[in-house]
Amino acid sequence: MSFTRPTGKHRRPSRAVRVGANVAGIATLTAAGVVAGVAAPAFAASDDSQRPEDTGLSQAVVIGDVMAGNVDAQAETQRGIADEANARQQAEANAKRLAAEAKQRAEEAQRKLDEERAAKERAARDAERKRLGTFVSPIEGSYVSTSYKASSNLWSSGSHTGIDFHAETGTSVRAVGMGTIVEAGWGGAYGNNVVIQMADGTYTQYGHLSSIDVSVGQSVTPGQQIGLSGATGNVTGPHLHFEARTAPTYGSDIDPVAYLASHGVNV
Repeated sequence: MSFTRPTGKHRRPSRAVRVGANVAGIATLTAAGVVAGVAAPAFAASDDSQRPEDTGLSQAVVIGDVMAGNVDAQAETQRGIADEANARQQAEANAKRLAAEAKQRAEEAQRKLDEERAAKERAARDAERKRLGTFVSPIEGSYVSTSYKASSNLWSSGSHTGIDFHAETGTSVRAVGMGTIVEAGWGGAYGNNVVIQMADGTYTQYGHLSSIDVSVGQSVTPGQQIGLSGATGNVTGPHLHFEARTAPTYGSDIDPVAYLASHGVNV
């Protein structure tokens, strides 16, 4: 008695066939991108003995989800890094801009300060030049009590070689202008006297002083005290004898009133 191999629908497909069908189904899923579209007969089989791992579908879906999650997380991380870098660059740019603006303001403020300082210095120099170039009366607020060339036997020349300013003993006597002391001490009939070579080359003399506050070679400025008035030498009472000269020696006198007036001082 011979047996023939069963054929037809009653025979279960082999494992190799089933696996091949599963792989084909997964490929269809991947190509179509729709899991719900998988309807291959291989997955419709209702064989209870078929294990889940035989199809590989669950593994493919899980792996796909995990990979997609990893990609999303990586993309989010990269976006965060990029945003942080952009924010840092923006902050650095803002800081540089603010620093540049602050520097510009500081430089502008310094420039204004320098200009103001330079203007003040120029004004001070101009004021000092003006002060040094001006003349003052040898005794502030006084008046001429004896005029130039007045005649009297009190003077050896027969006439007054200077002018006398009314002054009590101890009154401040001032240099009429800028100059250098060329004589400071006893002057015979002039008593204690000071002679100054002026900046313009002329000379001025101050006689009958009670005390002297300067020394030879010293520079003086307009209005600087050079001594105190008195009654030393050939006098009849305290006063200041003032002369203007073309040379430091006696006999080179010029009109002191006109001399002072030429320098803006009226007495």
